[in-house]
Amino acid sequence: MAPPAIIAPSILSADFAALGAACSDTIGQGCDWLHIDIMDGHFVPNITFGAPVVTKIRPHVGRPKTSLGKGTFDCHMMIAEPKKWVKDFQKAGCDLYCFHYEAAIDSTAAENPADETEKRTNPKELIHYIHDNGMLAGIAIKPETPVNVLWDILRNPTKSERPDMVLVMTVHPGFGGQKFMASELPKVKALRERYPELNIEVDGGLSEDTIDQAAEAGANVIVAGSAVFGAKDPADVISKLREAVEKRRLSN
Repeated sequence: MAPPAIIAPSILSADFAALGAACSDTIGQGCDWLHIDIMDGHFVPNITFGAPVVTKIRPHVGRPKTSLGKGTFDCHMMIAEPKKWVKDFQKAGCDLYCFHYEAAIDSTAAENPADETEKRTNPKELIHYIHDNGMLAGIAIKPETPVNVLWDILRNPTKSERPDMVLVMTVHPGFGGQKFMASELPKVKALRERYPELNIEVDGGLSEDTIDQAAEAGANVIVAGSAVFGAKDPADVISKLREAVEKRRLSN
């Protein structure tokens, strides 16, 4: 059976002028995690925010009492050099550091923003490094990346080099409000069939209109931005997203 539903609203759709209060309110409305989109203007064309903003909103949301528990800060690192920022985001209050596979195979092993090195990193080494720094590790793939690039990583016998979550993008990363790409759901289905207990996250275009497709494919971690923050009744939307995932999880 798949893990329980986890609803992780993306704060990219929150009110930036009152971000701390928006984060606290959303947790109070029934969500489990907060999905924090970090964009650097290099890996993706947009720029959002960095570790200092995470530091400021962290006091507004209690730290999770258990691994993957309520209040988890799920930082989606859409950045070109993911290893450089692990320590900064750990200090800022990140609980789950989710980097992109595409960045990890094309970036350096530098461990601080100002460092320079010709040594390269790789997904397994980066996952181990994130774990060593006291965080959970996630790995994300873009729509153009085939899911089979993850098989070697997920079947790795070394536990510290395996991710705690896989994120399948259902839009092209970089901007909120895009249309849901159902074409990416076969990746979710393939992951769920191979790894029944894996936390599988989907991000992009998720709403009451598209949740059934994602849940049917096997996703259990649901990122929704405008569908939650733009709703008249966010608590009701969160409840309906959770209900859709749980209904299919318990029936399979």
